[in-house]
Amino acid sequence: MANPDTPLLDRAFLERLERLTIYWQRSFAGLVGGHNSSRYPGGGQEFLEHRQFHPGDDLRAVNWRAYMRLDKMFLKMFQVEPRVPVRLLLDTSASMAAISPEKFDYARRLAAALCYVGLVRLDTIRILPFGDSLKEGRNASGGRHRYREVAEFLEALRPAGVTDFPAVVRRFLDEYPQRGLVIAISDFLDDGSCGRALQYLSDYGNELMLLQVRADEDREPPWSGEVDFVDAETGSQVRLQVDADTRARYTAAFDAFSESLNQLALRSGGRYAAIPVSMPLDEAIFDNMVRMRGVA
Repeated sequence: MANPDTPLLDRAFLERLERLTIYWQRSFAGLVGGHNSSRYPGGGQEFLEHRQFHPGDDLRAVNWRAYMRLDKMFLKMFQVEPRVPVRLLLDTSASMAAISPEKFDYARRLAAALCYVGLVRLDTIRILPFGDSLKEGRNASGGRHRYREVAEFLEALRPAGVTDFPAVVRRFLDEYPQRGLVIAISDFLDDGSCGRALQYLSDYGNELMLLQVRADEDREPPWSGEVDFVDAETGSQVRLQVDADTRARYTAAFDAFSESLNQLALRSGGRYAAIPVSMPLDEAIFDNMVRMRGVA
């Protein structure tokens, strides 16, 4: 675990984050405010189109110049900027500290960076730690001066317990029925049920941003010979004979699993990024996440 006296993000890095914006791709009808433009017409600043005037429409939006020329009433429609709910699911299960405790620290720093970007842009991000269920959450809102409170919340989190994606998603959909952007920061290492659970999130109309934080050993185990493997969450053990062929097949299976997460996100109009802890955080955000349009 990181030194408790060391901040998750230093001041110089925070200043670099101030030019970024959390990006979503979908338009969500009925949501107003914010900075990402929507394809839905309504009140706003950027002109979109005209439509016929109907009784009950706001007379202030009538194009009176067109009325004087054509003797017909047209309503000016402007592009809406949607205030989309952003929820950040942060994996705090024991697997996030297995093999490499840096993985959990990295995930918290990534969450802190995204929250700071949202605070600067006056978004509201609901931070939701999870393991076998949703834990007590916290809002990141109110501007950059509230960042210290968010950082303290993240710094107090500790990895423990098992991962139960189906239970987490069921409770999430019960408590947060309004669709929006869901950012999931996790290694997604469970018993294989996370794919279906994440699909449920998408099927209910949420846009997914899946950020798979992994230790290098998660993908390429370095061990050889007879090895006892212990599940970090359940404590179950298995003894395997590991050689070069075994490691190659494991890496291929891990890559296939990661690609399945990528395809799940793409099918729903979302995005996915694999982020190894060996990658500097500034590269993960200003390179990987910019290219995948997680931030802009």
